[in-house]
Amino acid sequence: MPTTLVTGAAGQIGSELTPALRAREDRRVVGSDLSPDADVAEPYEAVDVTDRRQLERVVTEYDVDTVFHLAAVLSARGEEHPQSAYQVNVGGLYNVLEVGRQYDLDQVVVPSSIAVFGPGTPPNPAESVVLDPTTMYGISKVVAELLGRYYDRTYGLDVRGVRFPGLLSYEAQPGGGTTDYAVEAVYQAVERGEYTYFVRPDTKLPMMYMPDAISALCHLSEAPRSSLRYHCEYNVGALSFTPRELTAEIQTHLPEFEATYAPDERQAIADTWPDEVDDTAARQDWDWRPEYDFETMVADMVRNVSSRYA
Repeated sequence: MPTTLVTGAAGQIGSELTPALRAREDRRVVGSDLSPDADVAEPYEAVDVTDRRQLERVVTEYDVDTVFHLAAVLSARGEEHPQSAYQVNVGGLYNVLEVGRQYDLDQVVVPSSIAVFGPGTPPNPAESVVLDPTTMYGISKVVAELLGRYYDRTYGLDVRGVRFPGLLSYEAQPGGGTTDYAVEAVYQAVERGEYTYFVRPDTKLPMMYMPDAISALCHLSEAPRSSLRYHCEYNVGALSFTPRELTAEIQTHLPEFEATYAPDERQAIADTWPDEVDDTAARQDWDWRPEYDFETMVADMVRNVSSRYA
């Protein structure tokens, strides 16, 4: 049976993408992550993407033809452990691509990030701009974009992906990203009624609600290859807001919520990223359209997080 493998299936994106793929595809979807007892429905396999033999075993055992490669060390955590970030983000992807080449897979989908941008990147960047990352995570994502392009052009392996902004979800806890404050603020607003942001109140960054992120990956995967101008570097935009604006919107649902601000080292990372991206290419090439705006996203998050603590 044709099979999709999702690496990082227990992570923030994978925990929602895996069931979404199972709901929409007439095929088997295997989740994988590091832990042998991860909270992922069967079929599930413990896989360390830095070990190519483990990837090969799963690909051959399940007749995998498509991989959504989500296993990664994110930006803030990557600065704490840059060597591990490189090994997982670059070495792990290289293994996936080599397995894809060796076993003639139909498609590999690997997300990139706005972390590829930096101080030298122009405002509102499109796909073909200067990439100037300041973090190991961003550097690894530039390498991922270039490797994806190389394997597509050199070996004919269909590699595609999007540059995600900050992602917000009520399903999974943050995983060590610089934009995690947006998720933490909602959780702490419901649980404690207060939150201390680790960035300035005027820090404006592009964001996206997780249902739209899942939709973007699925629609890009399904797009005809002939319609795509890019490989792993498609920008996708949805929302841009500041912590001050997020606080005010949360307060429309939870009036007692109070916010304070104590910027730390993550502020320096946020300062290198644009506050919005140009996603014209994605809208033209594969009809990208986000469903959630700022108000509907916050309302949905507050409602769902509140139901967990009820």
